[in-house]
Amino acid sequence: MLAKGNRITSADDYRVVVRRGAKVATPHTVSYVRSRVADSDARFGFIVSKKVGTAVRRNRVRRRLKALSREALLAGARDVDVVVRALPGAAEVTWPQLRSEVLTALARRHVIEMSRLESSLPVTGSGMPGGTPTVTPTPASKAVHDA
Repeated sequence: MLAKGNRITSADDYRVVVRRGAKVATPHTVSYVRSRVADSDARFGFIVSKKVGTAVRRNRVRRRLKALSREALLAGARDVDVVVRALPGAAEVTWPQLRSEVLTALARRHVIEMSRLESSLPVTGSGMPGGTPTVTPTPASKAVHDA
């Protein structure tokens, strides 16, 4: 979970960032970036509508976006408000592709420096923060039933 100081919590703040912020579109997200007062923490907000998918899919996308915001904070994001809107295809995209899209969009708006990001983060074997393994469900047709 992001610290309270790093979250956009009010609807008015979301509205201001989306309406007045600089927009960067990628195939699966749209990021809005708005400058804040100097020497303030970066704040992040996420918009994941029902068009993205079921509650499980939306929450997975939101968790991934939160992980990316933590990476951006580690890479030195400051003095900005960022709102990331997930587009309908965001639930099907892989973690590395979503990570690349969002972090590249933030770098284009000078929120982070990619060189600083690469040197500040450990690389895990699974491609997810914290090394969370991917579990593939067994198809129902291969399930064994005892009579």
